[in-house]
Amino acid sequence: MIFTLSFIHVVNGQNTNIKPPNIVWISVEDMGPVLSIYGNEALNTPNIDRLAKEGVKYTNAYATVGVCAPSRFSIITGMYPTRLGAHNMRTGDHNNFKWPEDVKFRQEKGVIDKSGVNIPDYEVVTPSYVKPFTEYLRAEGYYCVNDNKCDYQFNAPFTAWDDVFGGGSYNNAPYGAPFFYVKNYYTTHESRIWMRKDKPITVNPDDISVPDYYPDIPMVRNDIARKYSNIEALDKEVGQLLEQLKADGVLENSVIFFWSDHGGNLLRQKRAVGDSGLHVPLIIRYPDGYRAGEIENRMVSLMDLGPTVLSMTGIQPPDHMDGKAFEGVFEQPPRKYIFGSADRFDECTDMQRSVLDGRFVYIKNFMPERPLIYRNKYREQIPMNKHLIELDSLDMLKGDAAYIFMKSKPIEELYDLESDPYEVHNLATDSIYSQKLKELRFQLKKWQTSIGDKGFVPEHELIETFWPNMKQPKTDDVLIITNEQNLILSCKTEGASIGFQLGDDIGSKYWQLYTKPVEIKPNEKIRARAIRIGYKASNISNN
Repeated sequence: MIFTLSFIHVVNGQNTNIKPPNIVWISVEDMGPVLSIYGNEALNTPNIDRLAKEGVKYTNAYATVGVCAPSRFSIITGMYPTRLGAHNMRTGDHNNFKWPEDVKFRQEKGVIDKSGVNIPDYEVVTPSYVKPFTEYLRAEGYYCVNDNKCDYQFNAPFTAWDDVFGGGSYNNAPYGAPFFYVKNYYTTHESRIWMRKDKPITVNPDDISVPDYYPDIPMVRNDIARKYSNIEALDKEVGQLLEQLKADGVLENSVIFFWSDHGGNLLRQKRAVGDSGLHVPLIIRYPDGYRAGEIENRMVSLMDLGPTVLSMTGIQPPDHMDGKAFEGVFEQPPRKYIFGSADRFDECTDMQRSVLDGRFVYIKNFMPERPLIYRNKYREQIPMNKHLIELDSLDMLKGDAAYIFMKSKPIEELYDLESDPYEVHNLATDSIYSQKLKELRFQLKKWQTSIGDKGFVPEHELIETFWPNMKQPKTDDVLIITNEQNLILSCKTEGASIGFQLGDDIGSKYWQLYTKPVEIKPNEKIRARAIRIGYKASNISNN
């Protein structure tokens, strides 16, 4: 409480002697809560454990989608991907920031939607009121650095970050300004199972527990050991970052978040819509030992992260956000349910929806004729994934290890994570659980109706709503008006954000976010440019 109130005084200009806290996000890839701090004795993660011991460990944190781009869309916007048509993985080559002139769109990439129509590259166009939440931070004086992953289903606007070019540092923040720093680590990504195959295995394959949905064979143990070894390598990187924060004198004035963008990276984990695909680790370490060592069981969605950062910094999250602050002065009541989705993943199409309440998982399959484990070229680069598919084709998988290879899916699935943590015993037809089934079925339908679930719309029709006649709309040019010693910037495109460069900064790669009239010196030059999410950027205007 003291921490929060002190910062409110800073925001309101009541106390200039207390420096606002910095916010650091440690963003990692493709990892469920399989760390030692969550009870996994097979691996050793002392640096991440340290964060948890000095902070708050969340036990019920979940992604909205079990794969990168739709999940990160929900994080940067605070909105459900299925509400805004951003649920298909992925819309184009938007993994990292590109200048507007460098964005390319493929017309043929071997992808079709559920109606069989070709899907080219595109960008999701959000409603005019939706902004990257970082723009609210920038407007309040925060220096925002992303080092360096976007993957938002649209090309990151140049107004979203002060520095998003890779290798950026919080040390570049203007003197006295607080910073929001995101450090993205790829070490645990699905692709690192094969890309790091020659790196040392630091976890003994004999020490791991094999999930019930896999056969206990050497190849499975080896790939899980690789996965865990990558996590141990990540832990060392986290330790280096913590030491750097300490050396730079910012550790004890920073709130540190540690989270993964979705669940695990192996078969029936990544892209899954149940607990194995959505459940993630989340740790928050505060300065001065605040809440050190606590365990928090409240339900949290990753799209709550942005609103929570805003709340911690005294900024009221916009009402339109589906994400809810779970800390700070604008904290909202805990969630009762978490909702998830799965649709097109690369060249493969399905439609599943889920609701979780912390113990039970309910899944509705809208394309039950599709197998649960469909062929996907990317993930079959993992040796065990391809091998298990081959074993299934030879009818060599039995019992729980055969469960995930069902050739068609039941319309409804229900799992009790307390007795069945690996989700292999479907209780949907068990009369003992009929009330829980009805409850979660009702909640899922209510949620889908409330958001206008876009999963029912063929993707090519969604694209047409974003880009009529498959032509990307363009942001109008910025109008620059001189008013005495101030310049007023405006753009006719509803929802556009404006960036500007002034004086000696003209021609650099850094753009300030326009929030109020700009004071200029005599004969000082300015140039400005506008962008709306999913639109082409405007031309550059000069005074």
